[in-house]
Amino acid sequence: MAKSKYETHVLPRLVEIEGWARDGLTDEQITKNLGISIQTFYTYKVKYIEFFESLKRGKEVVDREVENALLKRALGYSYQEVTREPVLNSDTGKYELQPTKVVTKEIAPDTTAQIFWLKNRKPEEWRDKKDIEHSGNVNNPYANLTEEQLLKIAKGG
Repeated sequence: MAKSKYETHVLPRLVEIEGWARDGLTDEQITKNLGISIQTFYTYKVKYIEFFESLKRGKEVVDREVENALLKRALGYSYQEVTREPVLNSDTGKYELQPTKVVTKEIAPDTTAQIFWLKNRKPEEWRDKKDIEHSGNVNNPYANLTEEQLLKIAKGG
């Protein structure tokens, strides 16, 4: 009995597939690497749990890294910048790069990252569009007037 493409193209490469997902490859790019169609890819995700789990594990890692980087950027952070200069090593007579200056730099919180984070994490409180319900009667005194009557009022007559 002939082996399926899953057995020949996918199953032996589950670790590699997880790595591709971790590296940020799209589903379409992964299908190209595997030599299968996108429809086959989605069928395999449903049919073979180990394939689905491999993709999921890979994507979770990079998603967490991006989330952490976004949060760090939103809150601001500090880091040390080290300047290295060639210094003569008296023992060897060769120049070696040695730290000569360490400066602590501050990265200010990024409001764009903050907005993005809040809109996605707390959409009910931070989304741009608010759903407002109005209850009660709105009494429109012009509701029953014809267009001709409305034009006459608008012209001041």
